[in-house]
Amino acid sequence: MHFNHYGGEAARLAADLANLTAPPGPEELEPLLAVHGIARRALTASQAEEVWAWSRRLAACFGPQDLDQRCQAVNALLADASSRPYISLHDGHPHLHYSAVDADAVAHVRAVTSAGLSYVVCYAGADRLGRCARDGCGLAFVDTSRNGRRTYCSVRCANNDAVARHRDRRREGGVRRGS
Repeated sequence: MHFNHYGGEAARLAADLANLTAPPGPEELEPLLAVHGIARRALTASQAEEVWAWSRRLAACFGPQDLDQRCQAVNALLADASSRPYISLHDGHPHLHYSAVDADAVAHVRAVTSAGLSYVVCYAGADRLGRCARDGCGLAFVDTSRNGRRTYCSVRCANNDAVARHRDRRREGGVRRGS
């Protein structure tokens, strides 16, 4: 599946924000925003709190749920982002920007992440907004695989789960090492 900047990177930013486990300060958020190509990322402490609140709302868009629930969650984000998309030519090629030129970092993050999630739901498949299937993990992820059947947040979690299942089978079957 081909993901454009908003369907891929913006949705992955949404997943990374959804995976935050504690309220971050500006110093933790700014590098995360930079990795995902967010140019406007200078935040105050109160803006970091706003992004934290937004991240809790983003978290509700990931994992198993029916299509209607997911669409309602993403639509609520889009409504609250209340951005006005426009076509930009700043790099010589027309492309969409989802927040105003003078928008602050929080408004920009809201607009970009809600647009990214909506792109994935509409053009890639709502089930591509997943949660890791490994017990004890549960991290949000965007499935950008070709077949859209990813169930783990990373290869590491997939491997750890496979090893755990193998060990469980060996214990249950009484299979001894070297047999």
